[in-house]
Amino acid sequence: MESTNNNDFEDVLIALADPTRRQLLNLIATMGQATATTLAKRVSVSRQAVVKHLTVLNGAELVASNRVGREVKYSVSPEKLAATAEWMARLATDWDRRLEWIKLAAESKNKTDLN
Repeated sequence: MESTNNNDFEDVLIALADPTRRQLLNLIATMGQATATTLAKRVSVSRQAVVKHLTVLNGAELVASNRVGREVKYSVSPEKLAATAEWMARLATDWDRRLEWIKLAAESKNKTDLN
């Protein structure tokens, strides 16, 4: 298994921290692919703002862009999101293990103190 750390997923976490970017990602996933103009009609920000958000999503490898004539169409790239979700699941498992150890240590100490 390859070693990963939170820096490997920082760009994804930053991209997903913004509700407008999450909304755009959901819209693209629902539509299959979309242009900035199409997306701008469905959100409460300007087309220019949509383009900036798409640039962040593209930089985080959450979407891919494909030029078709004069238009740029965006589609979801699930690989980086899936890798981030797997990392977060491993992190949660590690913390669960640590918390269980702390609980067992505390219970053991309490039993010793009672005797």
